[in-house]
Amino acid sequence: MKADLKTYEHKMTKTIEVLGKELAAIRAGRANPAVLDKITVEYYGAPTPLNQVAAISSPDPRSLAIQPWDGSVLRAVEKAIQTSDLGINPQNDGKVIRLTFPPLTEERRKELIKQVSKIGEDSKVAVRNVRREAIDKCKAAHKKSEMTEDELHEAEDQMQKMTDKFVKEIDGIVAKKSKELAEV
Repeated sequence: MKADLKTYEHKMTKTIEVLGKELAAIRAGRANPAVLDKITVEYYGAPTPLNQVAAISSPDPRSLAIQPWDGSVLRAVEKAIQTSDLGINPQNDGKVIRLTFPPLTEERRKELIKQVSKIGEDSKVAVRNVRREAIDKCKAAHKKSEMTEDELHEAEDQMQKMTDKFVKEIDGIVAKKSKELAEV
C-alpha cells in the first residue's frame, strides 16, 4: 500500500503544478509572459504555441514585446492576440508587437480574485477526488481480504493527512495570488 500512496501523492503534486500554471496565466497588473501561454498561432497550417514562434520579453513592468523569428507570422500573431481573451489590443510596428497592460480597475481586481478562488476550489476538489479514489481502492482490497481492517484505517488516515497537507498548500498559493491581485 505504501507504493500506492506514492502514486496518489504524485497525482496531488501534479494538481498543485497545474494550479501554479493556471494562476501564472492570470495577469496581475504586471506584464507576465505566462499570460500568453494559452495563445496559439496558425503557423504553416498548424496551431503552434506563441512562445515557439516568437521571442517574448518584458521591457518594462507594464508591457510585453513579442518579436517573431519569422517575419511572415507577424500578422498571425497579432490576430491570435486580438481573438484571445486577453482584452488587450496589440500594437504592431512591422517588426515587433507590443502589448501594454493597463492598471487593473477595482472591479476587474475583484473579478480576478474570484477567478483565483474558483481555480483554487477546483484544485481542492481534484485533490479530494484523488483521496476518494485511493480510499475506494483500499476498501475494495479490504473486501477481497487483501488488507486487514487496521491496514485500511491506517491507509485512510494517511490519505486524509496527505489531503489536508495539499489542501493547505493550495490555500496558501491562492491566498498569495489573491493578495498580489489586491495590492496591484
